[in-house]
Amino acid sequence: MGQSARHAHRALNSLTVNCTLRWPHPRRFRPQGNTMKQRLFILSQYLLPHHLLSRLIGCVAECRIGWLKNPLISWFAKQYQVNMSEAQNEDLRAFEHFNAFFTRALKAGARPLDETPGAILSPADGAISQLGAIEHGRIFQAKGHSFSAVELLGGDAERAAPFMGGQFATVYLSPKDYHRVHMPLGGTLKEMVYVPGRLFSVNQTTAENVPELFARNERVVCLFDTERGPMAVVLVGAMIVASVETVWAGLVTPPKRELKSTRYDAQAREPIELAKGAEMGRFKLGSTAIVLFGPNQVQWAEELGAGSAVRMGQLLGKAQG
Repeated sequence: MGQSARHAHRALNSLTVNCTLRWPHPRRFRPQGNTMKQRLFILSQYLLPHHLLSRLIGCVAECRIGWLKNPLISWFAKQYQVNMSEAQNEDLRAFEHFNAFFTRALKAGARPLDETPGAILSPADGAISQLGAIEHGRIFQAKGHSFSAVELLGGDAERAAPFMGGQFATVYLSPKDYHRVHMPLGGTLKEMVYVPGRLFSVNQTTAENVPELFARNERVVCLFDTERGPMAVVLVGAMIVASVETVWAGLVTPPKRELKSTRYDAQAREPIELAKGAEMGRFKLGSTAIVLFGPNQVQWAEELGAGSAVRMGQLLGKAQG
């Protein structure tokens, strides 16, 4: 074998080794799922460039060109059977871009607030993914899966301590839903934490097959003081979710994808108080809202469970004691 041939042979061997080392060990990574279609879908979740794809979709969602945004909005409304009769503006062509349509306001009275004394309100339209007790510092995700409350709230044990042994409710917003998030209970904002992460799709399949899904995805943690003690409302992003907004900070897009905490107590800046049922944020292309309370503060409505449909403002639970 000539010298050039030997060099080529060694280069080929090196390339083969390097490529082999990039693949996950089969014992460490096995896509879960009941069907081959589900397994392939879960595998794609790990392989797709989450943030790049979401940025590209975000650009399309902000496009103001009529020949692009009007057919897109019309197709989406028809495909997902969006109820425009309750929208403040029913004209699909009137929205300046897709995101304006997606985060559309509703007519006055479209979401009456439950007036039961001590009511805890659903923060959004959607379906209950799970709700129940925070046990041993973990929150139930789906059969065989749970995630850490500490990790959900940004990895700070002191921040999560008031919620240990408390209650959680996870509300999934589907594409057809109203995508503004409202206050389950009136409160004063104390801290907002941006937590960087992945952008796995959020649905029943990923909830059942992606470990610690909600503690791995990018999210915005909002911490409030309320008449029932500390309350957290966590806005969890997902694949193709272009962004999350809050009413006090606007678009939450730190220049670097690193954890960032902003204090809103009296020493830091003017306190922000929001009434029960007031809008607190919105999803551009939707995902999940998770509500946390401390121990012995709330009791969830008995008729609600995994899969229950909810609307913003309806009774989610009651103050305990």
